[in-house]
Amino acid sequence: MYLNKAIVIGNLTRDPELRSLPTGAKVCSFSVATNRVWKDKNGARQESADYHNVVVFGRQAETVAQYMKKGSSILVEGRMQTRSWEDKTSGEKKYRTEIVADRTQFGPKSGSTGGGGGGGAGATVAKATTNPEEVDSIEYPEEDINPEDIPF
Repeated sequence: MYLNKAIVIGNLTRDPELRSLPTGAKVCSFSVATNRVWKDKNGARQESADYHNVVVFGRQAETVAQYMKKGSSILVEGRMQTRSWEDKTSGEKKYRTEIVADRTQFGPKSGSTGGGGGGGAGATVAKATTNPEEVDSIEYPEEDINPEDIPF
């Protein structure tokens, strides 16, 4: 059995580009940045970023181009694909690996509070009742979670 599945949650590194194929179908391309944080052997915090090229077709392409912009948070679910072509100017063969999205889901708006990532165990969402224009906030539990207490 083979599986080609990619799920990426990150932020757009540039505004989406919407184009039309000769058939009239819409195609939108953009790039998503993801980061990883870890501690090295000495306990120093390390961080690295990866960049993923994404292509979306059809109605989803139009929606992404309309509502998303550089810095927006997005979830992309799809398959990995590498395509090749011959460069017209240099004549050399070029390659590009990208995620062909089956599904996209917008993340929280950039003006929201909190550091991102979503609610962990015990997190509750509190609705603002006084002003409907206020953004929903997440109330996190007050106790600190020690990573040593996690059983896995």
